[in-house]
Amino acid sequence: MVFDTFFNTLFGWAITLDPLLGVSVVAASLTFITTIVYKYATDQHALKTLREELQRLQAEMKQEKDNPKKVMELQKTMFQKNMESMKHNLKPMIITFLPVILVFNWMRTTFTPFGKILFGYIGWLGTYIILTLILSIILRKLLKVY
Repeated sequence: MVFDTFFNTLFGWAITLDPLLGVSVVAASLTFITTIVYKYATDQHALKTLREELQRLQAEMKQEKDNPKKVMELQKTMFQKNMESMKHNLKPMIITFLPVILVFNWMRTTFTPFGKILFGYIGWLGTYIILTLILSIILRKLLKVY
């Protein structure tokens, strides 16, 4: 397939050295690209404001925990704010969906034969997920993506 050849050309050097290095390079590359897409395809100011409002509402909910009516009202507001946040994140999610699916298909065929990659217990998918979670947190903080 065309994409398999492209990804082998792009990441083949890392895979030949070590499967863990290969998964790490792919995870880092994909995480970096998706983080950049999220940063520039969303209104970061609006997302930051929404996050701050949600934190304020959570703090207010803790203070009003003895008032069920007020808590329900705050939960409704939080739900609306979360939906608004999801609307902002829909565009970059759509942009990154197809490339991620193509990379995952290639990774499945490429890394499955190696078996357990991380510590002899975790396969390529678990390794990818662990690395992506760590790298995503770091990159989002460094690049100030909300």
